[in-house]
Amino acid sequence: MGNITIKMLAKQLNLSTAAVSKALRDSHEISPTTKQRVLDLAAILNYIPHPYAGSLREKKSRTIAVVIPEVADSFFSLALNGIEAVAIEKGYHALIYLTHENQEREREILKDLESGRVDGVIMSVAMKTNTFEHIRLLHQAVPLVFFDRVCEEINTAKITTNDYECGYLATKHLIEAGCKKIVLLSVSESLSISSRRMQGYKQALLDHQMDETLCRVIDYNEDLTMNYDLLIELLKSKDRPDGIVATVSKMTTEIYLACMERGLNIPNDIKVVCFSNDSNAPIFNPSLTTITQPAFEMGKLAATILFKALKRNSMVLSDESAVIPSDLLIRASTAGLL
Repeated sequence: MGNITIKMLAKQLNLSTAAVSKALRDSHEISPTTKQRVLDLAAILNYIPHPYAGSLREKKSRTIAVVIPEVADSFFSLALNGIEAVAIEKGYHALIYLTHENQEREREILKDLESGRVDGVIMSVAMKTNTFEHIRLLHQAVPLVFFDRVCEEINTAKITTNDYECGYLATKHLIEAGCKKIVLLSVSESLSISSRRMQGYKQALLDHQMDETLCRVIDYNEDLTMNYDLLIELLKSKDRPDGIVATVSKMTTEIYLACMERGLNIPNDIKVVCFSNDSNAPIFNPSLTTITQPAFEMGKLAATILFKALKRNSMVLSDESAVIPSDLLIRASTAGLL
């Protein structure tokens, strides 16, 4: 008959794949009668959870999945360290899945994880994700905890930082440093973190009575060449900014190179603040003023909450949400002549 899948079990039993997956994991959400039906058929058909060969009596894979956009970003690298520190302590393996900021890739990964190959998932959503049914289906199948880039539509634990306050604080810092034309470089309005940082930016402009016609939001995308060209055009314009708030770390190098190409001095001609956990920030020339996020702590807390949920099936995950504050670290990129 070939490999038996959860879909095949679900079809024969007239149940959803999520219900079958939960029954196989002994979830409290499934009645004892339904669990027994699932286990009986699985035993008859010799169902073996992929990719773990073994007995149906084994209720845990001892594995969690971490779904993130990328690992090159210093934030996610530090967060992974925090997650793995907890997973190792609990005797679990962490499988890392990269979406590469692609919603279709994200959908494929989550569909695969619905099968029960992992006990739980920690996730940060892709940049362009704007529909959430694939995430909802995963949440029905296994415990799910978000960190950093969260999905507000899913009622589960969300570990975030104070993005609104940080957007406000970064903008306020540039205003106090003498900037009149402040640009926010944003990656996606659909991302919760981008939206909140933009809201903080706009509120700071309003509170300090800045001329909003001279301040604007510029949208970035995944095309590095296009982004660099966009920066060059921005810095060539008559109303070029004298202050930039960059909402993600990978923008930093492009900003510095574009300023160098245009012969602009940081910080005397233009001041720069970046949301970044890059360990190279202090040795940039000039050193980079950053909003530094508690990436390790966020990853560690997300994992701690997930393992609590795996131990206690009745736990309400949404009650475990937390906000861990970030820090403004002022360096030379916002100093200089006023």
